[in-house]
Amino acid sequence: MTTGIMELNDHRRNLLVLGMTWALLSCPRSTAEEPTAKVDFAHQIVPVLKQHCAECHSGTRAEGGFSINNRGLLLEAGVVTEGDSDDSYLMELITTDDEDIQMPPPGKPRVAAEQVSLVRSWIDERLPWEPGFTFAENSYEPPLLPRRPELPPVVAGRANPVDRIIDAHLEETGVPRPAPLGDAAFYRRVSLDLVGLLPSAEEVEAFVADTSPNKREQLVDRLLEDRVAYAQHWMSFWNDLLRNEYDGTGYVDGGRRPIGAWLYRSLMENKPYDQFVRELIDPTDESRGFINGIKWRGSVNASQTNEIQFAQNVPQVFLGINLKCASCHDSFIDRWTLEETYALAAVYSDHPLEIHRCDKPIGKQASAAWLFPEIGEVDANLPRDERLEQLSKLMTHKDNGRFTRTMVNRLWCQLMGRGIVHPTDSMQTEPWNEDLLDWLAVDLVDNGYDLKSTLRTIATSEAYQSQASKDDEQPQGNEFAYHGPIAKRMTAEQFVDAVWQLTGTGPTKPHDKANEFLTKHDGEQRAPNERYRSVLVASDLLMRSLGRPNREQVVTSRPPLLTTLQALDLSNSPTLVTTLHEGATQLATKWEDKSDVEVVETIYVDALSRKPTDKERTIAVSILEGRPRAEGLEDLLWAVTMLPEFQIIR
Repeated sequence: MTTGIMELNDHRRNLLVLGMTWALLSCPRSTAEEPTAKVDFAHQIVPVLKQHCAECHSGTRAEGGFSINNRGLLLEAGVVTEGDSDDSYLMELITTDDEDIQMPPPGKPRVAAEQVSLVRSWIDERLPWEPGFTFAENSYEPPLLPRRPELPPVVAGRANPVDRIIDAHLEETGVPRPAPLGDAAFYRRVSLDLVGLLPSAEEVEAFVADTSPNKREQLVDRLLEDRVAYAQHWMSFWNDLLRNEYDGTGYVDGGRRPIGAWLYRSLMENKPYDQFVRELIDPTDESRGFINGIKWRGSVNASQTNEIQFAQNVPQVFLGINLKCASCHDSFIDRWTLEETYALAAVYSDHPLEIHRCDKPIGKQASAAWLFPEIGEVDANLPRDERLEQLSKLMTHKDNGRFTRTMVNRLWCQLMGRGIVHPTDSMQTEPWNEDLLDWLAVDLVDNGYDLKSTLRTIATSEAYQSQASKDDEQPQGNEFAYHGPIAKRMTAEQFVDAVWQLTGTGPTKPHDKANEFLTKHDGEQRAPNERYRSVLVASDLLMRSLGRPNREQVVTSRPPLLTTLQALDLSNSPTLVTTLHEGATQLATKWEDKSDVEVVETIYVDALSRKPTDKERTIAVSILEGRPRAEGLEDLLWAVTMLPEFQIIR
C-alpha cells in the first residue's frame, strides 16, 4: 500500500488486519477433503494397518468398539487425536511393553520401529486417507450401463427434473428444503460459476429491478450464450484436467505440446462432449498434447513413462478412475490390477511394452486392451492409430454410462460445491443420490452431449438457486447429507479477474501462445486497449500461491482451504499491491465527482452485489475521509477484497 497499514490510525489498521484474518479463517472447508500429506497412505500406512490391525478391527469385527474400516470410524473410536500423535492412545497401544494393553496382543508380531514412526507422522499430518478407501469389503460396484430413472412427482410447481429428484430426496431424509437465494446473490453466484466474472453494479441493479417471472432463466441463457466469457472461464477447468499450460516442464525441449488452440476453439464452438473426448484420445495434431503427456528428461520410473501417463490420465479424467496405485502393483485401494493398467498403456504404445512391478520388469509383455471389454474390445493386432480410434469410440460408447456419469458429476461439483460422487476421481464410490447422477447422465446424451445444456439444467433448478448450507451442516468424515449448495472459494483465476474488474486493471497483452489462438477466433472483436483475463496470461506468483497449478499432473480439484502462505500473499503480495495502487489511482480520477458515500456504495455492489450496511458504510467512509482519494481508495479496495464474502461464492 502507498501509505502502508501501519501508517493508518488504529481503527483503520484493525479493520484491515481483521479483513486478512477473516479471509484466512472463514473460507469454507469441505471436511471430506483431506490435507495434502507427505506420508503415502496407500503404500506406507495401509500395509501397516492390514498387517497389525485389520484382523480384529476391520470388516465385521470391531473388538473393543474399535474399527478402522474408514477414517470416520477410526476417529469415532477415540484412539487417535487428529494432528497430535502425542495425545493419541493408539501410539501408546503400539509402543507400550504393558502386555495388558499392548497391540497387537502378546503372541503377535510387534509394530516395527520404522512403522511406528510412519504411523506417528500420519497422525500428525491429520490422518490423510485415500478417498473412497475402506478396510471393509466393498460391496458396491458402479453400474456400467446407463440407467434412466423414473422422475418423482412435481412438488409445489418445482418442475425442473433436478428439483423433482432433490425434493424426493429431502422428503426421504427428513432434511428441510433450503431457503431460496435472493436475486442479487443469485446473479453473483451464477455469473462466477458460469463465466467466472463478477456482474457490474449496473447489471445487478437492473436485474433486481426486473419483474419478469423468468428473469433467472433468461440470465442463465444470456451468460451461456456469451461464448468468449464462457470459453475463457471453462478453459481453466479444462487446462487443469488436461495438463495444459503455456510454459513449464517439457515445453522448451519439445517433451510436451500445448493444446490451447484446439481447446479454446472447442469451447467457443461448444463442441459436443463425446466428439471433444474422441478428438483427445484419437487426436489431431493440434490436440495430441494430452495423450502424449510429458516426456521427462533423464531416467524415469516405469510408472512415469509416456505410455503409463496415458493409462493414468485417460481413465482419471474421463471415467473418474485412479490407476496411479495400479501403475506399480495391483491396487491396494480398489479392484484395478497392474496388468489392466499396462493393457491400457499398450493401446497407446508404439513398441512392445514389458510390465514392471514396482519399477522391476516381470518378464511379461502387455497386450493392448481397455477396462470394460463387455461393451467392446481393442484389437491388439491393429496399428497404434487404429487402436486409439477404437478406444475413443469405446470410451464414448452409448453403453458406457460411466463416461457420462463422470462428466455430469464434475459439472455438479463445480456448481454445487461437492460431487454427487465425492471426490470426483472416486467414481467407484457410491453416490449420495443415484437417481440424480443417472438422470443427469442420460439427459446429457439426450441433449447431444451438450455440456451447456447440463449446466443450464442445474443452474435453473431451485436446488441451485438455494442458499448455501451452513458450516454445521457440512459433511463429516465419510458421511454426507445433502442440505443444499456448498460455498466455494474463488479459484486463483476468479479472484485475480475479480480484482482486475474492480480496479479496471489487468494485462493489455496476452501470452504469445494465447494471442495466436485469440487472433484466429475473435480477432475482429478485440479492441486496441483490451484487458485480458488471467487464463490468457502466464501464471504469476500470486496466482500460483492461490492455487493455480503448474499442471504437470492432472488436477481435478483444487485445495479447498486457504493456507497461511496464501493469507500472507493476500496481505502483502507485490503483485496485488501494485494492482490495487494502479486501480485506485485510475478510479480516483474516474470518480472525482462522486461523494465518498457514492464511491463506497459502488465498490460494495461491484464487489459483493449488495449495498453496504449502515455500519459498513460508516467504517468505509472513514477510510476515505480526510485523505487523498487514491490513498483511501487503495486501502478500501484492499479491505473489501480481503472479506470472505468477496472471496467465497455462496
